[in-house]
Amino acid sequence: MAQQPDSQFRIEHDSMGDRSIRSNIYYGIQTLRAIENFPISGIMPLDTYVDACILIKKATSFVNGELGCIPLDVSQAIIEAADEVLGGKFRDQFVVDVYQAGAGTSHHMNINEVLANRALEILGSSKGNYQQVSPNDHVNYGQSTNDVIPTAIRIGGLLALSKTLHPALESARATLEEKATEFQDVIKSGRTHLQDAVPVRLGENFRAWAQILAEHQNRIYTASGDLMALGLGGSAAGTGLNTHPQYRTRVVETLSELIDIPLEPAPHLMAAMQSMAPFVNVSGALRNLAQDLVKISHDLRLMDSGPKTGFKEIQLPPVQPGSSIMPGKYNPVMAEMTSMVCFQVMGYDSAIALAAQAGQLELNVMMPLIAYNLIHSIEILGNTIAALTERCLKGITANRERCLAYAEASLALVTALNTHIGYLNAAAVAKESLETGKSLRQIVLEKKLMSDTELAKVLNLEEMSVIRE
Repeated sequence: MAQQPDSQFRIEHDSMGDRSIRSNIYYGIQTLRAIENFPISGIMPLDTYVDACILIKKATSFVNGELGCIPLDVSQAIIEAADEVLGGKFRDQFVVDVYQAGAGTSHHMNINEVLANRALEILGSSKGNYQQVSPNDHVNYGQSTNDVIPTAIRIGGLLALSKTLHPALESARATLEEKATEFQDVIKSGRTHLQDAVPVRLGENFRAWAQILAEHQNRIYTASGDLMALGLGGSAAGTGLNTHPQYRTRVVETLSELIDIPLEPAPHLMAAMQSMAPFVNVSGALRNLAQDLVKISHDLRLMDSGPKTGFKEIQLPPVQPGSSIMPGKYNPVMAEMTSMVCFQVMGYDSAIALAAQAGQLELNVMMPLIAYNLIHSIEILGNTIAALTERCLKGITANRERCLAYAEASLALVTALNTHIGYLNAAAVAKESLETGKSLRQIVLEKKLMSDTELAKVLNLEEMSVIRE
């Protein structure tokens, strides 16, 4: 008696042979080989990157169906499958490790196989019946890993920026401006080289940070313009082999409508495939933002240091106990986390730069690394800024008495005397004050260098801390 086939498995075939795959799995034989080949990090593709790939497949299937390149019923089934994935289904089927085959072929075929097998079910057929819906001949018609993946990085980057980073930056900027207004009357000692400097307004510290973030956001907007030129339609080597003459422009128009971002065909498809410069440019803008975020987070930690033996000019909201052994200790954990994320983004930027220069001839095969690092950088920066804003910036309070005490005690106030008693006299007054403990005011009056009325006017902290226009 012949052995009955096991209904829990199906047999799939590729150019290397046959493999058995569980019937409930939507990916196919090429994905299975990639799982076996790349048990590297356990890091699966980012949801935003999957979304970008699925959006491309939706757009290409729509256009290829309209142009008669694939059957309309197949086109519609692929689009329906794509919409299901975009709605959150089958996410556990995208399983290829971030560190994988060059250019991203393994991940790309994972996308193609899942959509093909789900489209087969929609059409009433069974998974693996690739004669009816093929991952290569239908889902991937007119495409190649070599033009799809650089396009997916562009789309993924734009989606991550619009959904995650830009909203977080807007909220952080608004919060810092609100704090600037709240603290505008708080006078504190400035510090340069971590030494006493002339007095400043605490509000201006926060306003400066808001301006820094605004300038970085503008740089990121400018850099991200490079992501809007798509090389989709170049197929294998940038020549457009096996594509319909209208495909290139129509698929970009369709993608633009799907994500509501103005896109355009790249002026030279081969160049768009070979050069990773747009990704390096955006990554560099992210690194630049990260560097200033580290500075801001370190400032917050210094200004909140204490409570008894540090500056304690501001109070960051306590969000969790800060020590496993010291009771009552609260650490600036949100600022600390911010710095760590920023260091990771800087590391990702270095890896992107190395990968970008490692292409040869018609292709850069390091794109999977660039895809993960760039999109992940955008998303963790956005999530970090959002968390810092909600859990830290919005709850900051000022220690007004401490700020004023430091400002009044600062030897740097002597700077205001320079134009009245001369630099050398002012330096001598500062030195004597430090050695004797006498105030600057007391020494100046004892030496009869200025009158009491004149001195009171010159050492007016309110006036000294105003920003001159």
